[in-house]
Amino acid sequence: MFSKLFRKKSIVKTTQAPEVMGLYLGGSFEIDPLKLRLLEPNLMIEKAATHHFIQAVGEVNLDTGGKILRFYTDDDAFLQVVLDGGDTENHITDVKLWYFYDTKTIGSDKQWKETIASGISMPSFTLAGQTFERVWDAVGTESPPVAMTEKTYEEDGDTSETDQFVMLYERAATNDEVETLLICAEEKVVNNNLDRCLVISTGFNIGQADITING
Repeated sequence: MFSKLFRKKSIVKTTQAPEVMGLYLGGSFEIDPLKLRLLEPNLMIEKAATHHFIQAVGEVNLDTGGKILRFYTDDDAFLQVVLDGGDTENHITDVKLWYFYDTKTIGSDKQWKETIASGISMPSFTLAGQTFERVWDAVGTESPPVAMTEKTYEEDGDTSETDQFVMLYERAATNDEVETLLICAEEKVVNNNLDRCLVISTGFNIGQADITING
């Protein structure tokens, strides 16, 4: 994610990372510089790169039968592609470019429990003076974080499986564009110790015409 959010469960050698739209591990792509130049003044991001190298690929299989693919780049960003009902370009329902905004360490079990209970999902979230409204609302008064597992493929051939607890928000950035906010609780094992963080990322919609695949 989107940093990867998660408890690392296992590491094994992989044969091939998922691919879509010509995006693949070790490849690269470019974002239309005109789109970035026009949109960036209205977003949280600053000095976003137009050229991205893909250094890792994440895959999330959703309970609905859909799938999320995340192409992590060298610019502290990831291109996220959401698919529904299949793995081809015809099944793509959403494409966003995300940038990591902030990472906060969670230092105790009490803080971790409080974060899961009340620090991820709330009706609105204010960041740098901008208010984002929650997108994923459940029936009733509570909308708990969405739990998912991501399998991440690295350039050296290793893979890892991680758990994530996330909530999505958005706000109007311009008359035609929205900016999205992802709040993620991360828990992973490092040298037999738990490493816990709250990861904040912001993103915006990307059309397939805005992407050039370099191969």
